[in-house]
Amino acid sequence: MLTVAIAITTFTVIFVHILDRLKAGWIRTLLDWFPSILFAYVVPASICYLLNLDLSGVQLHQWSRDLIMPLAILTVMGALSFSQLKVIGIRPIIVFVGGSLVIASAPLLILAYAKFFNADLSGLLIDESYWKGLIPLVGAWIGGSTSQLVLKEIVACPENIFVAILILDNILVNIWTILMFQTIKRSDQWNRVLRINDQIPDFVPDEIPKGEKKSIWYTAIACILIIILTHFLIQSFLFKILLLSGIGLLLGNLVKNWSHAFVLKVGGYLIILIMAILGLRLTFDAFSLPPSIILACILWILAHFLVMLALAKVLNLHLAWVPIASMANVGGISTAPAVTAAFNEEWMPHAIILAILSMVTGTSWGLFTIYLLRLSFGVV
Repeated sequence: MLTVAIAITTFTVIFVHILDRLKAGWIRTLLDWFPSILFAYVVPASICYLLNLDLSGVQLHQWSRDLIMPLAILTVMGALSFSQLKVIGIRPIIVFVGGSLVIASAPLLILAYAKFFNADLSGLLIDESYWKGLIPLVGAWIGGSTSQLVLKEIVACPENIFVAILILDNILVNIWTILMFQTIKRSDQWNRVLRINDQIPDFVPDEIPKGEKKSIWYTAIACILIIILTHFLIQSFLFKILLLSGIGLLLGNLVKNWSHAFVLKVGGYLIILIMAILGLRLTFDAFSLPPSIILACILWILAHFLVMLALAKVLNLHLAWVPIASMANVGGISTAPAVTAAFNEEWMPHAIILAILSMVTGTSWGLFTIYLLRLSFGVV
């Protein structure tokens, strides 16, 4: 099955690369609605569905986590300069934190509405302990799987509720990712509608300058050696990501012969590869969960988006940052830069920074949610 998974992934990456280079008018129109990098996500899933394949457990996923994703982080962060960080400023972080705050505080509003206006929903959430499923969802949306599992144990979420919430999370995030691809592609249009005039300058050349072969080889060898060393010396995924982000940033700013254009190109291809591997796991399984809980979660994620949209308007911040911040919150370290690449590959390092903030704060936000619910409703 590993060979089949590699073959499907390779086909997908080549297909996306070719598709992105085609100039036919109808193809460009199609890509306006369905960005080429999004094909990397759905093509493997479609192939698996049509051939009735289950490739969710193949070794390729572990390779992606241990080697491909760290290399993508190193190369993308290696394209970032301190001048970019200075120009971008604090505003995207404010929007991102605002989105996190909504995710963490929404369960309080859901329970308040249920208690005072909807007795049936209140019975589900409090009497049948469905509120305990909302807490791991906070961790999943902000911090990822680790935070989700930690918070599950803290609130002693029943297995049947946890599994149902886990599947709902998978479905919502997959749909949300597609919607964020659409949103970021039209962010310039929404800027005009909302009269936001924020502009970001071009930092890295789109093409690798000729005559940079020595610089490219130097950069490539350095990246490979660093990935090999960190793979064998560091076991913690989070610490590895944090370390490689820092190393990439230092190399991109302190090494004289560092090829920024090369690492940005490589990082872009690696993000497509990661998306293709994630696509092998993309499923929409049937599950059992009360419709009122599903509706509450949909409204929850919409509120998260609308608050960030309002903050971007107040801060006069380019609206591309809203889907980027949302995916950094809800999607994480792999999908946030992928969505960003559909708009501007040069912004991928910033998406990674926000995704890292999400990873390291997810459990804390979940504990904050628990504190709010205990303070307001006395739940245990």
